[in-house]
Amino acid sequence: MNYTASTPEEYLNQLPKERALYINNLREVILANIPEGFQEEISYNMIGFVVPHSLYPPGYHCNKNLPLPFINLASQKKHIAVYHMGLYADKKLMDWFIREYNKSEKRKLDLGKSCIRFNHFEDIPYDLIGKLASKMTVKDWVDLYEITIKK
Repeated sequence: MNYTASTPEEYLNQLPKERALYINNLREVILANIPEGFQEEISYNMIGFVVPHSLYPPGYHCNKNLPLPFINLASQKKHIAVYHMGLYADKKLMDWFIREYNKSEKRKLDLGKSCIRFNHFEDIPYDLIGKLASKMTVKDWVDLYEITIKK
């Protein structure tokens, strides 16, 4: 689904009420746990948490005019997605997340390279997403990005 919004609040206001509730809950958990320095904004037509140009002037290698993305939230056609670029770049973080998810969740994990898909909104593991959001500082992410992704 493609939403055109210029603020996270506008994005939420465009969603059906049920979807908005779950996306906003994810947003609040991330805001409460993400380390200092990340900035919330609309990124790729989703709610995004990015490293602003003031902290990482080169920006995103795919489009240097954009800040470096880190986490995005999206309402897709059949699911809610949490995109976490750190999962894509850090196998240890990915392994930790899979292990922790499987310890506590009853549903099978639906996971892509950086995308966690939730088809059953009532089962979103907010505490685990909060812990995931807290695992990397801006410096950790920039350093990992420079080593593994930006080539």
